[in-house]
Amino acid sequence: MTPLSRRQLIGLVLLTLMWGLNWPVMKLALREISPLHFRGLTMGLGAMVLAGYFAAQGIRLWPKGLSEWRTVLVLGGPNILGWHALSIIGVAHLPAGRAAILGFTMPVWTVLLGTLLYREQLTARLLLAVVAVLCGIGLLLWNEWAQLAGQPVGIAWMQGAALCWAVGTIWMRRAQLTLPAEALVVWMMVLSAAVIMLLAWALEPSQHGNLSAAIWVSLVWSVLINYGAAQVVWFALARELPATTSAMSVMAVPLIGTLSAPLIVGEWPHWQDLAAMLCVVVAIGAVLLRRPKPGA
Repeated sequence: MTPLSRRQLIGLVLLTLMWGLNWPVMKLALREISPLHFRGLTMGLGAMVLAGYFAAQGIRLWPKGLSEWRTVLVLGGPNILGWHALSIIGVAHLPAGRAAILGFTMPVWTVLLGTLLYREQLTARLLLAVVAVLCGIGLLLWNEWAQLAGQPVGIAWMQGAALCWAVGTIWMRRAQLTLPAEALVVWMMVLSAAVIMLLAWALEPSQHGNLSAAIWVSLVWSVLINYGAAQVVWFALARELPATTSAMSVMAVPLIGTLSAPLIVGEWPHWQDLAAMLCVVVAIGAVLLRRPKPGA
């Protein structure tokens, strides 16, 4: 494997930190803002930031014809709307680190659904991943039911989000894209944010602007870092990084989310969280890390 350049290494570290820290930052914001209002507002503003940046790079942003608009709608449903709407509700019901652990079971469900729906090869590594994920979920369910204030429904929300992401990933791989990927992401975010805001106005109480300084910081983070800088860095690295390196980054995100939660929102992990995190890391490694071919 070709060694990473200094720029790639810095980008990968920054991306992993941004994705990992975002989980407790979201949890902090939800202390004063309802989940769907938070998600719709930050996603919509983040899409505007991305659109401005990509337009300045000369990237075509406007879809051409019904086929490209259909692609935006079909892929945006599970990839953006399903994942982001369900995951933010899951974060509202669970500690941030626990939500991150459950959310990042998505690579395992992606491979499993590919096997079940598209007859992709079922391997011993996939079986190991499924068993590891089920053990991790079982540990977290056990801990949630054991606490009087537990929210086992949050686990269902997060697994629904992970399954949406998995379905979206499979569809994305099989799509014949003519619209630039950057434009696709911007429009998926714009339309999903509109739907989420409609749901927020219908289902959640109205929000007031009297927010604490920490919550304003979390809002700015979500717009400029999570939906802005992280996406830009990801697009810059996605075409360059080998799959193994990308997998290692994915595996580190729930670790950072869990370990940073005590510092940001005061949520200390239980032993079940750490054990479940280990299970999920093993599962992700089993499906994403490939053995090098002989002589490679």
